[in-house]
Amino acid sequence: MNNAGLTSPSIWSRGMVAVIAAQFLSAFGDNALLFVTLAVLKAQFYPDWSQPVLQMVFVGAYILFAPFVGQIADSFSKGRVMMFANSLKLLGAASICLGVNPFIGYTLVGVGAAAYSPAKYGILGELTSGDKLVKANGLMESSTIAAILLGSVMGGILADLNLLLALGLCALVYAAAVVANLFIPKLDAARPGQSWRFGPMTRSFFCASRTLWRSDETRFSLMGTSLFWGAGVTLRFLLVLWVPQALGITDNATPTYLNAMVAIGIVVGAGAAAKLVTLDKVARCMPAGVLIGVAVAIFAVQQALLPAYGLLILIGVLGGFFVVPLNALLQERGKHTVGAGNAIAVQNLGENTAMLVMLGLYSLAVKAGAPVVGIGVGFGVLFALSIGGLWLWRRKQ
Repeated sequence: MNNAGLTSPSIWSRGMVAVIAAQFLSAFGDNALLFVTLAVLKAQFYPDWSQPVLQMVFVGAYILFAPFVGQIADSFSKGRVMMFANSLKLLGAASICLGVNPFIGYTLVGVGAAAYSPAKYGILGELTSGDKLVKANGLMESSTIAAILLGSVMGGILADLNLLLALGLCALVYAAAVVANLFIPKLDAARPGQSWRFGPMTRSFFCASRTLWRSDETRFSLMGTSLFWGAGVTLRFLLVLWVPQALGITDNATPTYLNAMVAIGIVVGAGAAAKLVTLDKVARCMPAGVLIGVAVAIFAVQQALLPAYGLLILIGVLGGFFVVPLNALLQERGKHTVGAGNAIAVQNLGENTAMLVMLGLYSLAVKAGAPVVGIGVGFGVLFALSIGGLWLWRRKQ
């Protein structure tokens, strides 16, 4: 089959719609399951510092399988890889539902997510091209964030009602994602015939890593997205402890509502980036990255719900505007050098290493008894300084 015949100039082609639908369902399940599993930990009296550890085992799967998932995405039809990955997520959710240790079940979901990510982003460059790739990324991010919005809220609400029902519905959503994957056109493998021996696979991955990290443009993208997603996942767990301490609210739903505000903002920011930023003007997104850190520091000292909602929406808008152009830049440059699947796998390694480090530091701070407000302010300031430093380095380049 010739992929050229399936590549469409429209971002609303049948294949693209199927990818977006599958991504929405898969991301919905991921976010609902996270908050339901956090409620399981609370119900089973796990300590507060174990909450970020749950995400760390998920992230660890990304890091462990990073040398292999890019080659898997490029060696098979990406739609079928996405279907297999969602099946693993389904198995992980079902195992938690059946009483398996939540850390084990969530690790299995992480393995599925690790395999899914290079395929879901890599397929965009096979279904569309050029500056429409930025728009396709905006659509993908908007779909993802809409799923975060709805999945997080539904996970929190259902966890307050009935944990077993909530877990069962998460498994059903993953099953629907598997079905949606069947409607993605079966594209040719991007790079078939690669060696499946452990040594050559790891060498190939680290060769791709060196290629991307040595290029000024792709190194800039990798550093920016790694900092962003490391900060984003830490903010999510910060909210879980911030809500009862700053607002005196102890339910499972309120932190999900606040996460939803970030999701709403990211949808808006991603749409703005698709209209205002092109691949040759990616640096336009950098001021938004600095302002994210400033807004997080201001948010941490709030003691009322209404200003917290407003600031989290603003953080989301800035985040969407910041990360979408960087993703598109990496996919476009990576497709022509190491393959889109390998490029996303390298990106995942960077992003998830950043997540692991930031979550580890956050967990240690919580275990040491540091006040959540102080953690939030320090976190925001450090993020703003990091992005500001990256921006200055880019300008010097």
